[in-house]
Amino acid sequence: MSASTIDRRLAPFRQQRGRGKSTTKLGTLLKDAIAVRTFADWDDARAGFVEIDLVAHCGDTVAGQYLQTLTATDARSGWTECLALPHRRQEAVSAPMVGLQAHLPFPLLGVDSENDSVFINDTLKRFCETGQVTFTRSRPYRKNDQCYVEQ
Repeated sequence: MSASTIDRRLAPFRQQRGRGKSTTKLGTLLKDAIAVRTFADWDDARAGFVEIDLVAHCGDTVAGQYLQTLTATDARSGWTECLALPHRRQEAVSAPMVGLQAHLPFPLLGVDSENDSVFINDTLKRFCETGQVTFTRSRPYRKNDQCYVEQ
């Protein structure tokens, strides 16, 4: 069965299920200070450039408290680290970045995030500047810019 036939057969079930919940809130304060990177801009010849994203484990509703997972995927090697976060705040995302550096089998050279306010903030920007880590963001509403972590 071809991929298009599978998509066609699954279409009614996907419509019933609906789209997943999104917890992304656009960060606007530092957007101009953080460079935009597209899927074609990575230095794929070297490991150490990661894309990061949050996954909400909230079920059918984003109400109440639920666990988040910070996922970081290296563009060159595909190495992926998943870090559990108890809540969705910029401090909760920036603090595990130190642990991420310790878990990677190569130095952290660059971090690329989506435009979520939990990433586009002074805390993560300072972390990257202090560690001499390149900090970039994707274009809004362009999932292909985060193609390594969104797989």
